Formats: sequence, C-alpha cells, structure tokens
Amino acid sequence: MNSISGVIFDMDGVLCDSEAFICEAAMAMFKQKYNLDVAPDDFLPFVGCGENRYLGGVAQKHGKQLNLPDDKVLTYRIYLQKIRNRLTPLSGVTDFITRCRNAGLKLAVASSADTMKVNGNLAEIGLPHETFDAVVTGNDVTRHKPDPQCFVLASEKIGIPPHQCLVVEDANSGCRAAKSANAMCLGITTSFTDSQLKESGADWTAADLASIPAELARMLGIDTPLTPI
Repeated sequence: MNSISGVIFDMDGVLCDSEAFICEAAMAMFKQKYNLDVAPDDFLPFVGCGENRYLGGVAQKHGKQLNLPDDKVLTYRIYLQKIRNRLTPLSGVTDFITRCRNAGLKLAVASSADTMKVNGNLAEIGLPHETFDAVVTGNDVTRHKPDPQCFVLASEKIGIPPHQCLVVEDANSGCRAAKSANAMCLGITTSFTDSQLKESGADWTAADLASIPAELARMLGIDTPLTPI
C-alpha cells in the first residue's frame, strides 16, 4: 500500500506561476485607487497568505487603509484580464496529475486565494474543478496559512487523514501550514529557495512537478511508466 493516499495542491506557484500576474494587478490597483507606486518586493512577505493579507500588508506598510472587498475585487478584475492567454500550467503538472489518478490517489486543491481567482486560474490552465476530488478556496475558511485550516478541510473533503496526505506548496507559510496539519510536504522552489522551504518544514523540494525526488515518486506509486486513463 502507498504511504500517501491523497495529494493536496496549493495553486499559485504549484499548478501555475501566477505570482507575477497578481503582483502586476495589485500594483495597478494601488496606482489606480491610491495613486501609490509600490514595488514587487513589497508583496513577498505576504505570498501565500491570501489576498486580504497580500494587499493589506502592503497597504499597511505604506500607511494606507484598504477598502475591502472592493479593492480586492478590482485587483481580481485586473488580474483576470492579465492572465488571458498568458497563464499556463507549470512544467510536469498535467503529467503528474494523470499519474496520480492512475495510482488511485485522491486529489484536492487548497488555495488561500478567493474563489474568483481560483476559478479563473484553473479554467485558464485547462484544469477545471472536476479534475480534482475537492477544491478549497480562501472563501471556505476563516483562518489562512500558516494556519492549517485549508489543508485540514481539504483532507476531510477527500476522506483522507492529513498524515496520509502530501501537500504540494511553494510558500514558506504554506509549508508551515502543511506541517501544522500533520501532512507531508513537497516544496516547489518557484517562490522561495530550497533552504527556505526546508526551514519551513518541507520534507522534500523540487523545481517543479516534473522533477520530484525518486523516493517520493515511489511513495506515491507513480514511478511506473505513464498509461492513459
């Protein structure tokens, strides 16, 4: 039997690399609403924490009070325009998901992003909701990463206890949340370095889902040649 029975994917930086686009959109929102020029580095401490914190942390840094949810909705509207015909799955994503399905693993998405962004991303990269057994968004939880609530809820929805789940994350806050949920964690180095993710609790790291460690592939039962589903 596999020691891992379920895989829970973060979305941004794992299934697709949308960080640059949400950053572009957030910068445009701050300029449009507050005539404020902010820098991409301003957002880094808040990656993976949900858009309320992502936007709110930068607003606080610059002494501004956000008008939520209106500012967030505006950011998403700008974002959905920016990703059109530009956002694609990261390397190995489609193949990895197919291999997991062949191995009988349960699959979920657990993102801190609001449903509006999650739906837009999944549709744009060709992985609709029915690709997964469950999709959890920031609208489904009251506490965001590094709190483990989203991963615990995702594990409940797929019927697999957290200690039998692999969480795939790209952010330090997400890795900490995975370990707090008592799940195993694969850190994808799209947003943070190998050492940073391991310090945050990642059990393994990889550049993308096309290059996961052989040990982990064996634990998932996906180290055999790909067969169609």
